[in-house]
Amino acid sequence: MSIEDNLRIRIARACRVLGKQELTRALRGHISARIPGTNRIFIRARGPAENGVRYTTEDEVVEIDLDGEPVAGMPKGLRTPSEVYIHTEIFRARPEVNAVLHLHPPTVVLFTVTGTPLLPIYGAYDPQGLGIALEDPPVFDSSVLINTPELGRQLMATIGAKRACLMRGHGITTAADSIEEASVIALGLNELATMNYQARLLGDPQPISQGDREALKPAIKRLAEKGAVPGEPGDSVVAEWRYYCRVTGEGDA
Repeated sequence: MSIEDNLRIRIARACRVLGKQELTRALRGHISARIPGTNRIFIRARGPAENGVRYTTEDEVVEIDLDGEPVAGMPKGLRTPSEVYIHTEIFRARPEVNAVLHLHPPTVVLFTVTGTPLLPIYGAYDPQGLGIALEDPPVFDSSVLINTPELGRQLMATIGAKRACLMRGHGITTAADSIEEASVIALGLNELATMNYQARLLGDPQPISQGDREALKPAIKRLAEKGAVPGEPGDSVVAEWRYYCRVTGEGDA
């Protein structure tokens, strides 16, 4: 299998897994990956011929350049996403990033519209989510479509060097070394929001102690380890992603 075919399959699978996990609804969202050694990316397309995030196929993953223009034409009924600049501007500014994800998880959006912080309320329950909470993901304080290069650059300025960004009244963006890592970050962020929401229904949630945070740093670091090859996930991400693929009926990662 070629590198290109492999990337298209992985993007389509990630879309289906995250759609089935209800991190977004209907047609809203896209995942992209850098094609190694090029200034081009693969991205989930939009348009009247698409099936929605949950039912994405490899045929709906198209090749574009960093200006958002198709490289080899566009299948009938499909088009480049209007928010392609979320992806292109992050790839342009951050050469270490090989995958970008943009989705609309409802629970996370609730926190952005109320200005409620996502607290690091748990530790060993989910070190992945704790690591994201401790990074204090910034909030892009606008709910508009990121449909111009300038807005893409503004979003890039907000996320900076971090792995995740919340978008007020809109959704999330994650940036990582691999498609699978970007997806696992999104899943961890969604779980963090879900647990914060449920904890607030019961009472006044408190962050874990500084001592616990320090003790859990090795586990957080291990989960963030990269693969041996740029664009490929590390062992911890592979294991977690395999679970989500199987539980959603998408087979092995």
